[in-house]
Amino acid sequence: MTNKPVYILAIESSCDDTAAAILQNDKVLSNIVANQLIHNQYGGVVPELASRAHQQNIVPVIDAAFRKANIQKEQLTAIAFTQGPGLMGSLLVGSSFAKSLSLALNIPLIAVNHMQAHILAHFIDEEGHQKPEFPFLALTISGGHTQIVKVTNYFDMEIIGETTDDAVGEAFDKSAKIVGLPYPGGPLVDKNAQLGNPKAFAFTKPKVPGLDFSFSGLKTAILYFIQKNVAENPNFIEENLNDICASIQYTIIEILMDKMKLAVKQTGINRIAIGGGVSANSGIRNAMKEAQTKYGWQTYIPKFEYTTDNAAMIGIVGYQKYLQGNFETSNVVSKARIQF
Repeated sequence: MTNKPVYILAIESSCDDTAAAILQNDKVLSNIVANQLIHNQYGGVVPELASRAHQQNIVPVIDAAFRKANIQKEQLTAIAFTQGPGLMGSLLVGSSFAKSLSLALNIPLIAVNHMQAHILAHFIDEEGHQKPEFPFLALTISGGHTQIVKVTNYFDMEIIGETTDDAVGEAFDKSAKIVGLPYPGGPLVDKNAQLGNPKAFAFTKPKVPGLDFSFSGLKTAILYFIQKNVAENPNFIEENLNDICASIQYTIIEILMDKMKLAVKQTGINRIAIGGGVSANSGIRNAMKEAQTKYGWQTYIPKFEYTTDNAAMIGIVGYQKYLQGNFETSNVVSKARIQF
């Protein structure tokens, strides 16, 4: 089954990015993403607008993926798509297209868990990129998720810690909104933080037992801090923006790293891989690099293009599932919420 090349078309449409990739075995031939800028004016993703935009984007994006990969649809071995978690309307656009094309070409259909894909993106064959050895711990951090996952093999994953309320990406975006930065604010907090003093302002870290996280209390503390200081000095944000962003980012990273240190202690596993949109954050990437010398961890940081939602990560899971013969019928359903 593996002697001749396996060509996987992968489709990702879980939220507001329409993405398609073509992989030859574990190598990426193309990875195309169409962003939906329409949501910026609303300060967040509007599900109805997202699904409409996916309908407009999916054919051009898949066409671009074929052209860049320089293969024909008749060469495909299988089609992988995001089954969930995500926005239901968005997921249905991708799954409907995948089902139709797999039926038309009479090739296997493979359903992929979006969060597993963020973790397994580390197994894409990239020059200069080391793949983690099993077992390892994955810290998946995005706008919708914050999880510590014990990864024993490709499909044996156990969530050992997760957020009890808001995800870390939401904490970044909401903090950005509080200080008047536009959506999506997370990257802007990061940008300003690089110019500021991370210890200029102290925010209390929430006390959450075990390996779980909580970010709602931190957001409230930041809101009250800003309101109090703006009442005393209307120009407070303007005069201190870089230091505020640096202090917020420092606190969030401390929360994440404290839990990872505890996870390493509890499991005895010191191989750590990060994934998800927030793993693009420069402060988190630096903290992970420092942990190698500081704590003796082996850390794995994905390429920027594989951090945010993309189809290459769906394709690598599709490839591993293809090798196992793990296929779906056209009756497979999309799921807004899905566990490992």
